[in-house]
Amino acid sequence: MTSTQPDSDWILVARLIRPQGRNGELLADILTDFPERFAERSSLTLLHSNGKTPPRTVTLENHWLHKGRIVLKFAGIDSISDAETLRGLDVAIARSQRAPLEEDAVYIDDLIGCHVIDLSQGNRDIGAVTDVDRDTTSTPLLVIGKTGSKDEVLIPFAKAWLHKIDLDQKRLEMSLPNGLLTINAPLTSEER
Repeated sequence: MTSTQPDSDWILVARLIRPQGRNGELLADILTDFPERFAERSSLTLLHSNGKTPPRTVTLENHWLHKGRIVLKFAGIDSISDAETLRGLDVAIARSQRAPLEEDAVYIDDLIGCHVIDLSQGNRDIGAVTDVDRDTTSTPLLVIGKTGSKDEVLIPFAKAWLHKIDLDQKRLEMSLPNGLLTINAPLTSEER
């Protein structure tokens, strides 16, 4: 899940999908690992994906989980037509308001843009992390290269392979097993 642009001051916590109910409630996809923190927040910021419209501060009146999503009720949004005007907006908090993490934990959006350095191949730069796939397997996969393209490389973000995370230098030092980077490479004419 990519929750922000790497240098953004905002952290996305939800994306408004559509009105939910008659009193201005909105159904939203949850973009945070800490949905319980909505109970602690009264002020949120709405962002337009176009980046041109200025952020809008809203007051959260109520929220509840609903079928793997969250329903949000903002002050002053009291009808279906009011809620409709917010469809597709991102709900964000300031980067400084992120939940504290346990030791050895890292925010996914902090990994975006980090270069994976393979120590087992003489400090070879594999490329920059463009996304983190947390849905395909139980171990998150670092997506290196163009998402969905032939040039894409998936590397399990396994603690056993990780040596060092240096977010200031945007480096992930790992010792990758032999063959990991070529396991999904196209067959050569000799191999066919």
